[in-house]
Amino acid sequence: MKPFLSGLVLLLMIALIAGCADQTTTTSPTNDDDSSEKTSESHAKTMERKTALKEKRVTAHYQPIQPPNDAKPFNERYSKKVKQRMPRAEAHGDDPKRTVPLGQTLIQGKQDKTNGPLKKHRLVAYYGTPNSENMGILGEMPPEQMMNELKKKAKAYSQADPSHPAVPMIELIATVAQRKPGPSGDYITDTPEEDIQRYVKLAKENDALLLLDVQLGQASVMEEVKKLKPYLKLPFVHLAIDTEYSVENGDIPGKDLGQIDGAEIQKAVTYVNDLVETHDLPDKMVLVHQFGNSIIKHKDKIKPTEHVEVPLNYDGFGDPAVKMAAYGKLVRKQGMQYGGFKLFYENDTPVMTPKQVLKLDPAPAVINYQ
Repeated sequence: MKPFLSGLVLLLMIALIAGCADQTTTTSPTNDDDSSEKTSESHAKTMERKTALKEKRVTAHYQPIQPPNDAKPFNERYSKKVKQRMPRAEAHGDDPKRTVPLGQTLIQGKQDKTNGPLKKHRLVAYYGTPNSENMGILGEMPPEQMMNELKKKAKAYSQADPSHPAVPMIELIATVAQRKPGPSGDYITDTPEEDIQRYVKLAKENDALLLLDVQLGQASVMEEVKKLKPYLKLPFVHLAIDTEYSVENGDIPGKDLGQIDGAEIQKAVTYVNDLVETHDLPDKMVLVHQFGNSIIKHKDKIKPTEHVEVPLNYDGFGDPAVKMAAYGKLVRKQGMQYGGFKLFYENDTPVMTPKQVLKLDPAPAVINYQ
């Protein structure tokens, strides 16, 4: 009997252990499935929210000037006109000296992870302040007349390059550098709020963009940028930094050539990126002005972000050949993402046409007129 009882006890223990194992194996997968479903549901909600925010940021707060229906691609038109007087490869946009295909706006090797306005469009701007006739078009004509002329100029670029319909943009100097210390002692004066509000209203009513430009004097980048926070929170307002006016103590803007560190500019880029994320704004642009090679130190520290595009705008004036060479040196070789190009009605000899501007390598994504 003892061996029998021992065997029976052994069998009962084995059955008990097997039952526990079955219970474990039948219970655990159920818990894993519940956890997996919850994780998947959470992930789906997160992705849904990100998609909704992305779509919100893509929402157009501007309208490009559409090209005529019969407008031909720029590279085709360009090739036909130069075919008889240029080598065959260059005539077809295959010039081995070019770094990017004819008409491309992104600098070679650069990417755009945003849904900003430069990704599919070109921005055409009139520059200046209404308080000075000597600093650009905004001081030379009433706002409504200026806007009508700006739309005509944008239309010319849309017709020249239908692949990048042009958006009208007002570039308003929000902080003006001056040769006197002024109340703040920083050699700058702020554009009156009522003037900024007037151009905010003008841009909004005309489906245009507003680019607020800061000339720094002896103030820091972030001191001036933070003043503009209420405007930068608007979906159609962007930022520009005029680097040549950033001077140290003892220097005078406009008399002494300024210099700025790229790390200071990057602070502004990060600040604008954070505004976009915090307030669910459309992706924005921070445009950097430069005309001389020594003005921006450590330019490699300036980088576009997930929500901010960064074009480098060449500001030199004079002979077109000199300007084109300088654009290649500063923008093509040292640019952060896109190129910009400024034209001066009084100081360029002669003023380049839209077709001439678009032949640059890379084709400028921003063109501003002063």
